[in-house]
Amino acid sequence: MTDTASAHISGDDKHLRILSTTDLAGIDISLADVVATVEGAYRTLQAGQSDNPRKLTVKPQDGHSVSYAMLGRDGSREVVAIKTSYKHGLDKGREEQHYYTSLTIYDDVTGLPVAMMDCSRIGSLRTPAVSALLARELAAPGARTALVIGTGTQGRLALPFLLTTLPDLDRLLLSGTHPEGIAAVREQLRAHFPDRDVELVTDLQAAAADADVIVATAGGHTPAAVEASWLGPGALSILVGHGLAPSTLHEADRVIATSEAQMNVTGTDMADAEGKLPAVDAEFPPVLAGVSSGRTGAEERIFAYNSGLVVTDIALGHRFAQLALAQGLGTEVALWQ
Repeated sequence: MTDTASAHISGDDKHLRILSTTDLAGIDISLADVVATVEGAYRTLQAGQSDNPRKLTVKPQDGHSVSYAMLGRDGSREVVAIKTSYKHGLDKGREEQHYYTSLTIYDDVTGLPVAMMDCSRIGSLRTPAVSALLARELAAPGARTALVIGTGTQGRLALPFLLTTLPDLDRLLLSGTHPEGIAAVREQLRAHFPDRDVELVTDLQAAAADADVIVATAGGHTPAAVEASWLGPGALSILVGHGLAPSTLHEADRVIATSEAQMNVTGTDMADAEGKLPAVDAEFPPVLAGVSSGRTGAEERIFAYNSGLVVTDIALGHRFAQLALAQGLGTEVALWQ
């Protein structure tokens, strides 16, 4: 089965196929497949064939929860989808938090539902794939050293994806403090690249000075904060979560964002003393398509902001649905009868 819109996999007008966390966990998909799927979504969006409206956000005044709703259409796959995300317990420790995210896909040719699925694995793959694409397009020529900050969900696959798009990386650094997370990063790296290992660093400033590519994925409570003055010439800093100080953005030679509008909404913790963010020099979809310039000089220090676009979730979710249905996975629910 292809991963294009020609392979329509919709059901009927009475049933909805539910793909659970367990269903999706058992699907074997290569990192290269994920990268290609995400890249295709960006290119289709840049070509004007897809729609990616701004997300809707609801957050109570005390900040104990946050919820998002995102609607989009993938023009090459000819599917429409809605993603929802709800996190509760932001005022508590990680073990007390609740997080639910789902994606519901409809075939825009037949008008019939495709599937509703847990979106957690899709997000855990999509985000590091985007970072890897940013690194491929924006890293300085001859980049050899990568530093990942954080060992949570996004940190654990960051290095395997970076090696997928930048196979010449020969030094892999990790800044993290949680033993389970560090072990998980090593486990994921060896699962995909058995001959590679990662160096655990204790001096973040020295590691940042050595790094050609930095991917900051740490959680909001991290003490890690790489300053612009620590970076070497040509360094690329990619912000996914936390781990970079605002100076890396404000003192960058170029700023690239997957979406400037989303950066202005979700990147407020990187604002300057006056609460302002700098304008981006380019958004990533046109950079990827060769319409806008990414790196314009080998020694430029570039800051890249990685925020999710729902069209990438839709494309990867549709790819998972194709693979799942080919294997007969999922549960049919008579939702509309």
